[in-house]
Amino acid sequence: MMDQKNYEDRYWESDDGLKLHYRDYASDSAATPIICVPGLTRNARDFAHLGDWLEGKRRIIMVNLRGRGKSEYAKESATYNPKVYVADIVKLMDELELPKAIFFGTSLGGIVTMVMASAHSERVAGALLNDIGPEVDTKGLERIGNYVGQGRSFDTWAHAARDMAEESSDIFPDFTLNDWIAFAKKIYTMNSSGRIKLDYDMKIAEPFDSKGGGSGALWKAMEQMEAIPTLIIRGELSDLFSDATARQMLEKLKHGELVTVPRVGHAPTLQEPASLDAISAFLQRVR
Repeated sequence: MMDQKNYEDRYWESDDGLKLHYRDYASDSAATPIICVPGLTRNARDFAHLGDWLEGKRRIIMVNLRGRGKSEYAKESATYNPKVYVADIVKLMDELELPKAIFFGTSLGGIVTMVMASAHSERVAGALLNDIGPEVDTKGLERIGNYVGQGRSFDTWAHAARDMAEESSDIFPDFTLNDWIAFAKKIYTMNSSGRIKLDYDMKIAEPFDSKGGGSGALWKAMEQMEAIPTLIIRGELSDLFSDATARQMLEKLKHGELVTVPRVGHAPTLQEPASLDAISAFLQRVR
């Protein structure tokens, strides 16, 4: 017997006419809902474990940004940028009549969260920034730039998993082959021919900037987030987000907290015990 999924697949339309997808984990709770925003090459499946973990205690919406997962690919690659992602999410919130939400953002999703707070701070009840800040390290960006937009495909999930393990073992040094297979199923999908392929539009690589350094606009966003409860999660082995940047962020956040996940690089899966303990405490603070 197949397990019954505990979410609905739902869609909304962007201002430029794209059909965009999200997972909606319903809840009867009056608590502020969560909107999860994934990283550059990632999708809503990254957060699926949180839907099970919360057990309906809070509504959780997991978006697929344009060009990822079940969301339609953009007509113009230039629209693959944080300001457009924010506009897409604001339209979804308006459609769902959500005045505000707690945002969980991993990597690019954290940048989207910061831009959201800068432009629409009244709509951000709380923020989880997963291994990202206003300043990013060139080493990590160069690593991402070396693989983003490469249309790799494989015969089996095991082949995809072994390739990921070879490329990324320094990010998750304690992963077993089964862990890598589970991880591959978040990033890859099986096409109609039975091939395992990446689950995003290769054109997201076109506007990608691998220069690194700080963003004045994002540091300014920290000013808008000063009073917003913020949980910063950082992978101990991260090559993208330094401890120094994280601590500089804390100086600007009245209600900020930093948790470092041991033996994990960019980015924590949010399944680690340290991550889940931190999220649990954070959600107790933000009702």
